[in-house]
Amino acid sequence: MAHLRSRRRLALAVPVVLSLTASLGFLPAAASAAPATATATEEQAADAPVLTYVVNTKADHRTIAKVKRAIAAADGEIVIAYEKIGVIVVRSANGDFAKTLRDVPGVQSAGATRTAPLAPAGTTDAGSAEYLTAADAAKLKAASAETPGSEPLEADQWDLRAIGADKAAKINPGSGNVTVAVIDTGVDDTHPDLAPNFSASQSANCFGGTPDTTPGAWRPYTAGDYHGTHVAGEIAAARNGVGVAGVAPGVKVSAINVTDPASGLFYAEAVVCAFVFAADHGVEITNNSYYVDPWMYNCMDDPDQRAIVDAVNRAQLYAQRKGTLHLASAGNSNHDLASDAIEDASSPNDTTPVPRTIDPSECFDLPTQLPGVVTVSATGSENLKSYYSSYGQGVVDVAAPGGDRRYQLPDTPSKDGRILSTMPNGEYAWLQGTSMASPHAAGVAALLKSKHPWLPPAALQALLKAQANNPGCPASYDQNGDGTQDATCEGGRLVNGFYGHGIVDALRAVK
Repeated sequence: MAHLRSRRRLALAVPVVLSLTASLGFLPAAASAAPATATATEEQAADAPVLTYVVNTKADHRTIAKVKRAIAAADGEIVIAYEKIGVIVVRSANGDFAKTLRDVPGVQSAGATRTAPLAPAGTTDAGSAEYLTAADAAKLKAASAETPGSEPLEADQWDLRAIGADKAAKINPGSGNVTVAVIDTGVDDTHPDLAPNFSASQSANCFGGTPDTTPGAWRPYTAGDYHGTHVAGEIAAARNGVGVAGVAPGVKVSAINVTDPASGLFYAEAVVCAFVFAADHGVEITNNSYYVDPWMYNCMDDPDQRAIVDAVNRAQLYAQRKGTLHLASAGNSNHDLASDAIEDASSPNDTTPVPRTIDPSECFDLPTQLPGVVTVSATGSENLKSYYSSYGQGVVDVAAPGGDRRYQLPDTPSKDGRILSTMPNGEYAWLQGTSMASPHAAGVAALLKSKHPWLPPAALQALLKAQANNPGCPASYDQNGDGTQDATCEGGRLVNGFYGHGIVDALRAVK
């Protein structure tokens, strides 16, 4: 059994400058240096891969100017400098670039954001999507018609009923003045269930570290990049007589695509860009159903991983101080994030993974374990932790429906324990994972923000927790009946490792 510890969040464990004042403005200055040619030999240039780095500095103009000169001298090309948070995104083929920059006065951390040269995604859904067929749709429409005011496919949305979202929509569907940004694989804003609530002015593509606001840049690259579209529907699919309904069908959703078009991975420079963009464009809430690649856990004793933690944390704290609340999925590995040790066999996931044992008090899942981020575990139709969901006393803040097709089957027309939501090209499909849990919690947070528009992120999070319903630790968690506990829930009725403060409640949010 895991040793019970204090709250497993990155806080004082990071001895870098992380505090930002609420009054800070932000002026993204894209400062480009000429590609380095003079200091690298022709042989090095031919053999060395081009990697992306984050260089984190003191956030003052004099220091940043000196560091920019040092970057150029070390054969680095600046992609963008987020000067207000002291994060500079750089590309370089110099194998010693990060090491060289760490010795520069004013540089607080520097490291590569990847192990593969520029050229399985880190989203948190468990298993592949199952698309809704015409026969399925006809059956659901007939069943939904028995409940006046229901959306055509709502009979299969056990998840809405589990948190009272169906009843909440009749009282207050949420305000169009509240936007939830889906930081993900992009959103198909042409979907008839999403188009009414989509905010193009708060959407962008952040691949590479710079925001591209060209119309449509935020959309998924292919129909296979469906993850973000599914998430968006869970949050705010409109009650418009088409398809499904979201938890908060009256709020806005925006899309910030942060994936590499070649690999589908979520690299740190794109996530930094997304948090800053969301903050500077008035987004109230972000949903983060992914982990920052290529490391499932970023360890503070590794200089590259430490720099990733530093950069992403600076960006998300900047957004918090501008009034943005972040929610993130806990992960699908059934890991106890409050334990003494976790086996990580998947990192790095952009080259060859090297199995390692990590201490979750020193190695962090980003962004979910960053300070102020709401960590969400997944539940099934019986309000029990989903078999795949990671958990942890003092780590999980709240729980929400994420689906469980293996052990928790609802009394719905499909009898499918997963979550039905929107897909690219006007389609619908079932998915499960903590990826699906986080947007349910984000939808409830959006309802709270709609009712209490002046609440800052910390107060909004506190209210989300206070209104949650905690079923308490189960007497047994032997899901497959083999006589062995599949996970150990620690804590009491008010707060525990499976559900945090409890399962979110949409109906209480609007009352």
